[in-house]
Amino acid sequence: MKSKICDKLGIEFPLFAFTHCRDVVAAVTNAGGFGVLGAVGHTPESLEIELNWIDEHVNGKPYGVDLLIPNKIIAKGEMPSAAELEARIPPEHRAYITDLLARHGLDVDDLWEPGSDGRYGENLRPEGAGRLLDVAFAHPIKLIVNALGVPPDFMMEQARANGVAVGALTGAREHALKHAEAGVDILIVSGTEAGGHCGEVSTMVLVPEVLETIKPYPHMFALAAGGIATGRQMAACMAMGAAGVWTGSVWLTTAEAETTPTVKEKMLAAHSRNTVRSRSRTGKPTRQLQSAWTDAWGAAGAPDPLPMPLQGVLSKPAMEKIDKLAANGHEGAKELATYYVGQAVGLMNTEQSARSVVYDFMQDYAEAAERLAATLEE
Repeated sequence: MKSKICDKLGIEFPLFAFTHCRDVVAAVTNAGGFGVLGAVGHTPESLEIELNWIDEHVNGKPYGVDLLIPNKIIAKGEMPSAAELEARIPPEHRAYITDLLARHGLDVDDLWEPGSDGRYGENLRPEGAGRLLDVAFAHPIKLIVNALGVPPDFMMEQARANGVAVGALTGAREHALKHAEAGVDILIVSGTEAGGHCGEVSTMVLVPEVLETIKPYPHMFALAAGGIATGRQMAACMAMGAAGVWTGSVWLTTAEAETTPTVKEKMLAAHSRNTVRSRSRTGKPTRQLQSAWTDAWGAAGAPDPLPMPLQGVLSKPAMEKIDKLAANGHEGAKELATYYVGQAVGLMNTEQSARSVVYDFMQDYAEAAERLAATLEE
């Protein structure tokens, strides 16, 4: 494919796949796209294992790593430890979750037992993120992405020293300008349709707005993200000027995906209106499957979700219990089960391999490009 970003990264097709599953990373990269591993949930040791496995299965083809490094935690300048984060969670929030799970028939006796590994909070702090970056840069990655705010200086410096491109999630034109000024190479322009952390502006509006904003920065690339699950959508975004597309949700229903069987079943049956933008998982607005969990946090009398990362620390043990019991057929847990997914879930109706999804994108893109070209023929 004739594409500057393909030439820059050494790929055949500018389809970027964000996933927490190493099998999806390898399958997409080997099929000609670009796999990106979400690393925020890893320890340095487990990330090393995952990246070694990917290296062994992609035969030198390019891939990337994605982290969440916020500009601030709780309040500007504060970097509390995992134990300090736990101590800041109000008792009434734990009580609310305990009551919610109990009302759905879940055993809550061991819900708040000590023993959390603290990774969620630790990996959002510079020290924890730095350890993950050290592991990532020890491997032949081609892209490092910060999915929450402007990449910190230490991330930019390491990337430059290792010759690795830097990407950043962008949900508004003002974000794009800050990233440009920081020296970011690739913007993931994510509309409100996207799964996970997302803003309020649609992809169709946000992409051209950001492209106009970064005109003074010709070295930058913009990838469209949010609600994209087909090649024809990819063609539409590239017709607007995007260099490619960044996708996440579409990989959650693939055969290789890490998605729990209960949630995958829900996704395959869902329509685009079955997602909700909620702060109930991380403390920042994330788009996810609507469920009894998201309904409860939006109900009258519910406590206000805590700021990031406290809400993530709070919800983690509950969601782990819900997923475990749902996998064993517990009906109450199935009602509560949810996961991050975008409005494209309405287009994700069958389980297929990640490789076949890439090939479907390629074929659908080619057909859409032909239709568009035909409108200019005499």
